Amino acid sequence: MTRPSSAGRFAPSPSADLHIGNLRTAILAWLFARSTRRRFLVRVEDLDDRTFPDIAARQVADLAAIGVTSDEPPEYQTAHTARYDAVIDELTARGLVYECYCSRKDILQAPRAPHAPHAPEGAYPGTCRDLTDTQRAERRAGGRPPALRLRSDTFRYTVTDILHGDYTGLVDDLVLRRGDGIPAYNLAVVVDDAAQGVDQVVRGDDLLPSSPRQAYLGALLGYPTPMYAHVPLVLNADGKRLAKRDGAVTLAEIGVENALAQIADSLGFTARTLPGMLDDFDPARLPRDPWVYRPG
Repeated sequence: MTRPSSAGRFAPSPSADLHIGNLRTAILAWLFARSTRRRFLVRVEDLDDRTFPDIAARQVADLAAIGVTSDEPPEYQTAHTARYDAVIDELTARGLVYECYCSRKDILQAPRAPHAPHAPEGAYPGTCRDLTDTQRAERRAGGRPPALRLRSDTFRYTVTDILHGDYTGLVDDLVLRRGDGIPAYNLAVVVDDAAQGVDQVVRGDDLLPSSPRQAYLGALLGYPTPMYAHVPLVLNADGKRLAKRDGAVTLAEIGVENALAQIADSLGFTARTLPGMLDDFDPARLPRDPWVYRPG
């Protein structure tokens, strides 16, 4: 795969309008990219059937309204399914893919894998990893379409994060393609970043635990590991992730000037424009704690 010059990115999923927490992360991604002379890209992660084109258009428009614009036309994941299929074919040819017939309920109820007794809830315990041909045939006869999983050869992997330092997390046999045929997030994000030359990943710190899996998959594919910066989330007054139910949280409700002012204050900037924030940007001075947002 030919990789273009280095870039940072913001990659929203168009399942709901961006709220001020999403906009804050987008601004940080833009600041990290611009301060390191990288290209900045917007990628619309629209593979899931719970995403909508009209919301994607509003997300791109909201980003442009606050000054977060892509150096190239935004890419849409649904335009690149052949890209994901080719990678799955490559991994299959290397013997690194197997069929999995487990439901989410099956995984949650299964005992922890012997090699990872302290794995978090939902980590895959390897139930279908070593099925015999007869067992696979029996499961196929049940009518449940299989997901495709990666046959990992490690259980832990370490990444380096600008804000968190070295972080070691679990690597299980992650899903590559869901049972409904949709490429899985962990596959698509790794393949897309490599295809677009993204070597700087700035996103919410709720995704930090996903980074070891993604970096490990990228290493298997021969991709360079990106530089990570997982930034604190924005929470509501109850300490939970910000959502539409928390009141006026979208750009249409807050207004561009107010949104920029509030985000700037939350990050310790006196400037109220992106160029002004860029002039004063220093990752070492960024807050490490979540921002508790109170509308109004």
